[in-house]
Amino acid sequence: MQIENRVSALVEEKIADRPDLFLVDVKMLPNNKLIIHVDGDNGISIKDCVAISRHVGFHLEEENTIETAYNLEVSSPGVGEPLKLNRQYLKNIGRTLSIKLGNGSQKEGKLLEVNDNSITIEEEVKEKGKKVQLVNSQIELNDITETKVLISFK
Repeated sequence: MQIENRVSALVEEKIADRPDLFLVDVKMLPNNKLIIHVDGDNGISIKDCVAISRHVGFHLEEENTIETAYNLEVSSPGVGEPLKLNRQYLKNIGRTLSIKLGNGSQKEGKLLEVNDNSITIEEEVKEKGKKVQLVNSQIELNDITETKVLISFK
């Protein structure tokens, strides 16, 4: 956990002058693979990922933070990665989400609105097995265990 905290601080330091970028996650895997996920309100460029990687790598080497060989990977969260931050929800307004809830149920719908405590989606509800009705559902963020953006190839 110490390594993740130091890496998080280094990333935040590097992107401090870029209000459009934000740190999503830092993970140190057992195989000494250090994964940093950074995103942006309008995406993140390879150039930004390289700059973050160089900054973090330089400081980790200088400080000898990680004593063994490690692999450093800086990228945006992949398509299949769950949303973790409110800012990621905001970025995905208008997209279709798959949401797993704490009670084991699942919802799917178009993200309409995001606030500090909840999201609102438009989901299709079948009435009597045939007629489809669009219903707005508000979901508390505390009730969500996982949210993924569904990719449409239409």
